[in-house]
Amino acid sequence: MSGLFDGTFARGGAAAAVSDAAWLDALLDVEAALARAAARTGLVPTTAADAVTAACAEPAGLDLARVFARAADAGNPVPPLVRVLQDAVGPDAARAVHVGATSQDVLDTAMLLVARRAMAAIDRDLAVAAEAAAGLARTHRDDVVMGRTLMQQALPTTFGLKAAGWLAGLEGARARLVAVDDALPVQYGGAVGTLAASDGSGTDLRAALAAELGLTTTPLAWHTVRLPVADLAGALGAAAGVLSTVALDVVLMAQTEVGEVAEGGEGRGGSSAMPHKRNPVAAISARACARRAPGLVATLFAAMEQEHERSAGAWHSEWPTLGDLLTSVGSAAAWLAECLSDLRVDVDRMAANVAAARDPELAGALADALTPALGRGAAHDAAAEAVREAQRSGRPLTDVVAERSDVDVTALLGGGPDVGEAAEQVDAVLAAYDARTGGAA
Repeated sequence: MSGLFDGTFARGGAAAAVSDAAWLDALLDVEAALARAAARTGLVPTTAADAVTAACAEPAGLDLARVFARAADAGNPVPPLVRVLQDAVGPDAARAVHVGATSQDVLDTAMLLVARRAMAAIDRDLAVAAEAAAGLARTHRDDVVMGRTLMQQALPTTFGLKAAGWLAGLEGARARLVAVDDALPVQYGGAVGTLAASDGSGTDLRAALAAELGLTTTPLAWHTVRLPVADLAGALGAAAGVLSTVALDVVLMAQTEVGEVAEGGEGRGGSSAMPHKRNPVAAISARACARRAPGLVATLFAAMEQEHERSAGAWHSEWPTLGDLLTSVGSAAAWLAECLSDLRVDVDRMAANVAAARDPELAGALADALTPALGRGAAHDAAAEAVREAQRSGRPLTDVVAERSDVDVTALLGGGPDVGEAAEQVDAVLAAYDARTGGAA
């Protein structure tokens, strides 16, 4: 039975990729790859390695209940898993189980495999969200919307530029995750990193194990130098920040008083007390999931401080924390993909909001018009004083400016909203995206 909150916080494919079953699969994949790598380096017979590989490929035939029962006694699940595998393959092939390794070698490598598989699911949802943002940027390239800074109306921009910003952020997050994924290293050093139990073939075995699993190799073990985990945490935390920012934009633009966007999805967003409500649930949920990430990232960074050749507790804290981080970011990505894929944009409401808020644009135009005569600083101060006077007197800024003899208010307000080089920047972002994805501009 799934948890009550799983529909919100365990959405998308990342949650399944960090499940107990997924962890066991990864642990078995590492043990099987280690046996094959040991055979490739001549440490064990190929027949023994084949027996281990076959046993790992059929987890239903293993006494995994014993692994669950004894994991806490050993401090991690690897020691009981090794015993179960040795019993499964028999005494002749047992020599190919866990060759020269320590528990941390297997568990760290499995953790990175779990992370890689979860990040593949995250990337799929990020790609969907990015494609939706690209579509919004294309469709609304020139549609004006009020830009807002510090939660206040600023100057007009375009919804195309806003969506292009979303796209750039999502693609940037994807690129960072890919870079981390490409650099994930194998862990293999033996009890204290000396490779003493590998009969002189430890570095070759480490390289062979990396090749078996599609990971990078390293000059030495990183048992207490947790940079690979920190890299994962940083990239996932950055992705969460991007996801949360886009979701918050949607939440704010969907406010009743703003009304510029709305989520699709029938039957979603209702209130238990107010029948008229249509809450942007997907954006809200994406934000809720993403907001869990900073604390989890902090825990992983705090765990970087480790003792000597094996940490007493900090290492152990990484396992569930990284899983929770992957799940949270994956859920946020899945929610945002849903949100943007069916986002309804009210172009007329956007334009009306811009038209009803010409004061910021007028103040800027007034400052520009006064600059040749007064200088930029004094012109800025004069425009700011006009705004303050309008606020004090309760009059429209247009009326206050109209009283000046040195400017023509009609000329200042002539033409449509000035959105600068918004369109050109949208085109640049879309061209870069199309070049990466093979899409058509």
